[in-house]
Amino acid sequence: MTVSAVPALIEMRNVHKQYELGENRIDALKAINVSIVPGEFVAVWGPSGSGKSTFCNLCGLLDTPSSGSVLFQGEDAAALSDDHRSALRNRAIGFVFQSFNLIPVLSALENVMLPLQVGQATAREARNTALKRLTDMGLEHHLAHRPAKLSGGQQQRVAIARALVGAPMLVVADEPTANLDSENALKVIALMRSISHTEGTAFVFSTHDQRLLERVDRQIVLHDGMVQDDRRNHIASFANRG
Repeated sequence: MTVSAVPALIEMRNVHKQYELGENRIDALKAINVSIVPGEFVAVWGPSGSGKSTFCNLCGLLDTPSSGSVLFQGEDAAALSDDHRSALRNRAIGFVFQSFNLIPVLSALENVMLPLQVGQATAREARNTALKRLTDMGLEHHLAHRPAKLSGGQQQRVAIARALVGAPMLVVADEPTANLDSENALKVIALMRSISHTEGTAFVFSTHDQRLLERVDRQIVLHDGMVQDDRRNHIASFANRG
């Protein structure tokens, strides 16, 4: 089965996004038509101001377009109520923010358990799943440490573990390897690729990291809010395994 024959997880149809800055209107995205299927491992990159963050916010249903449509599994995100959209994000999408957004008073383990507990998992289920994800990240000896006691790279790995803990359909990540040394960056990339290709989780990264760009399946290049290039490095997505 080819990627084009698989129903899209995220589809942008003629998407435009404008922001008002005083009396000026800024065109962050213009005429975007992009589909991302389950299991794709996608990097979005381009110069500063090209629209990468806006693109990722739309993929993650954190924002809605000024015109055009963003569909998640065929549903128009703009047509959903705020509560429905929030519930869909909590259930189906994991986020890795550049500022980590870890809760300072919680340990690494508690930070990763939290999304599962919000989703009504039992404490035991949440702990076991969080422990596995943190162990995957090489953090099994830092479970009790609060964020202030962790290095930037360790905090980054906690944030990635938290994004993955609920087995989301989509992970949206802003520079997920920026704070990692080469050894840990390559380990984390390999883990995320494995999850993508075995579990069917789609990953969309905003990145400039060449280590990651060399290992994604697809690169979407933005310039001045438009898709300048959309190329596949190698077709290895979950969708293509059929």
